[in-house]
Amino acid sequence: MNIGNIQFGDRPLFLAPMEDVTDIGFRRLCKRYGAAMVYTEFVSAEALVRSVKSTVDKLTISDDERPVGIQIYGRDAESMAEAARIVEQAGPDLIDLNFGCPVKKVAGKGAGAGMLRDIPLMLKITRAVVDAVKVPVTVKTRLGWDAQNLIIEELAEQLQDCGIQALTIHGRTRAQMYTGEADWTLIGKVKRNPRIRIPIIGNGDITTPEEARLAFERYGVDAVMIGRATFGHPWLFKEIRDYLDGREPDPSLDFNRKLDILEEQLRINVERIDEYRGILHTRRHLAATPIFKGIPNFRQTRIAMLRAETVGELTEILEHCRAILN
Repeated sequence: MNIGNIQFGDRPLFLAPMEDVTDIGFRRLCKRYGAAMVYTEFVSAEALVRSVKSTVDKLTISDDERPVGIQIYGRDAESMAEAARIVEQAGPDLIDLNFGCPVKKVAGKGAGAGMLRDIPLMLKITRAVVDAVKVPVTVKTRLGWDAQNLIIEELAEQLQDCGIQALTIHGRTRAQMYTGEADWTLIGKVKRNPRIRIPIIGNGDITTPEEARLAFERYGVDAVMIGRATFGHPWLFKEIRDYLDGREPDPSLDFNRKLDILEEQLRINVERIDEYRGILHTRRHLAATPIFKGIPNFRQTRIAMLRAETVGELTEILEHCRAILN
């Protein structure tokens, strides 16, 4: 599978762009454990054009996470094109357009999945960005605004005609947010459309190696993108990759190694930002990771993790968990 000149090999696995999750430290870990492509947190075009520091900081990428995409969102063609030109200078391998974020503060203002209510504007923005930059431009979107407006089959062709080089489809409508089950049948229909020439990337509810294999085999997608299942679980990519390639599970990837990875993530975040915010960035992953399931009465320990304010305090709790499970 290729996007432009980027070659990914057979059945690649992508890390989804997620706000407050896919910071550079987490991306590098996911890349190390088998993600073929990673994306930054999504970036506001308007804030980027205004040079808001916290937004500009999101453009920082490193060579050891390549290929890496930077995702932008907005509701104005001119500002999106200008933001894309700024992003291109940061050196990503591609630029992704966010037409899928369902949260109110984005979609409610007409950006992200809000674009599904104004397709002419979505297409105008897409053409403007494609014309503004030389790197590949891709799109991530949903099936439609709601169950009465499942427009993705026609929309996929329209976006392709705008010049995008790949399309990621989340198998839900905006109205569903993240509830219910992702519907992969429409993703499969888009992929089977003989008029579609660009890669189709499927996204939604992939949590296990078996589900990833089913997505490739039943729906024929070119790549699978994984989002929430990676929280506290960056080695999920290796587990899926080994399964798809017919390898036995890596016996060295035991509880101790997984805990080491999470502690490394904590150190990376603290060194990259500062102690307080580094801990905040890591808490989400510690709360979601599946590795602590064997600890009896874990609820109080989990609360203590989420309340920890220093690296020493949090590390002590993690090492206590290691002692219990060893």
